[in-house]
Amino acid sequence: MHQISSEMQSCIDECLRCYQTCLGMASNHCLPAGGKHVEPEHFRLMMACAEICRTSAHFMLIGTPEHRHTCRACAEVCEACARSCEQVGDMDDCVTRCRRCAESCRKMAA
Repeated sequence: MHQISSEMQSCIDECLRCYQTCLGMASNHCLPAGGKHVEPEHFRLMMACAEICRTSAHFMLIGTPEHRHTCRACAEVCEACARSCEQVGDMDDCVTRCRRCAESCRKMAA
């Protein structure tokens, strides 16, 4: 079994929290709120963010060096999702989670 460094474990945790937050907010906040919360571009971005976060965590957990690629993509998608959530408004949890995850993923991608 490969050893997971504390920095990688921290990134896995951030990815999983971001996955949970984006999926949860999309389903339980955006869908009921309607309006700009469910505009296709925003909603797709939230779905994409949740999925790339889950995938990045998965790649780190299985110990493949390709996690650098998923983490790089994850950081980009998280930043885009944070911007979108900021524009939509009333989504501070998502913005915070996405920015933290992006920062952590950038370190893992380096």
